[in-house]
Amino acid sequence: MSDVTYDQTLALAGVCQSCYYVQSIARRGQLDSAKLEIMLNSVLNTNPNDTQDVYSGIENLADGLKILHDQLGHKAQVKDAELTRYVLSILTLERKLTKSRGALNRLAQEITLMDSKLAHYDVLHDVLLEGFAGIYKDVVSPLGPKVQVMGNPNLLQQRLVQNKVRALLLSALRSAVLWRQLGGQRRNILFRRQKWVRYSAHALQQISTI
Repeated sequence: MSDVTYDQTLALAGVCQSCYYVQSIARRGQLDSAKLEIMLNSVLNTNPNDTQDVYSGIENLADGLKILHDQLGHKAQVKDAELTRYVLSILTLERKLTKSRGALNRLAQEITLMDSKLAHYDVLHDVLLEGFAGIYKDVVSPLGPKVQVMGNPNLLQQRLVQNKVRALLLSALRSAVLWRQLGGQRRNILFRRQKWVRYSAHALQQISTI
C-alpha cells in the first residue's frame, strides 16, 4: 500500500474544493468569481512546475484543505454526506477515464482547444464556460454513472448554472487525475485518514503565515 504524501493531500483538497463549489452553485447560484477562475485555470494548467502551481499557490486551496481536514477528522461536527458522495463519484470517473485511452486522447485535444481560446476570451467568459461544460458532458459523463447534483431545482434549470456545475466537475476530475498521478489510492483515504488530516492541517498552517 503506497504511502500518503503532502502533494497527494493538496490534489485531493483540489477535488474537495471543486465539489464544494459545485454545492455552492447548485444551492445558491453564487460563487466568488476568483474562486471559479482558479479552478478553471487548473484544468488548463497541464504542465505545472509542481502541485501548488496547478492552483496558482497553496493559499488558493484553503477551502478544500479545510474540508478534507474536517471530513476525515474525528471532530464532533456532522460530516457532509452529499459532498463525500460527489468526491467519491469523481474518483470513480477518474478511474474509468484512465482506463479509456480514447477518452483520454479526446480530453487532451479538447483542453488544448480550450487553451487556445484564451487568446480571445477570458477564462470566465460564457464561451469558455460553455466549452468546459461541453467537455464534461460529452467526454467525461458517458464514462460512468452521472454525478447526481442536488440543489435548488429552479437554479439547476438555468443554463449558466448548469455550465458552471459541469465546469467545476471537470476541474474536480482534473485534480483527481493529478491525485492519481501522484500515487493517490482510494483505499488510503479510509485506512490512512490521520495522515490526510495531519498534512491538511500542516498546509492550513502554512497558508495562515502567507
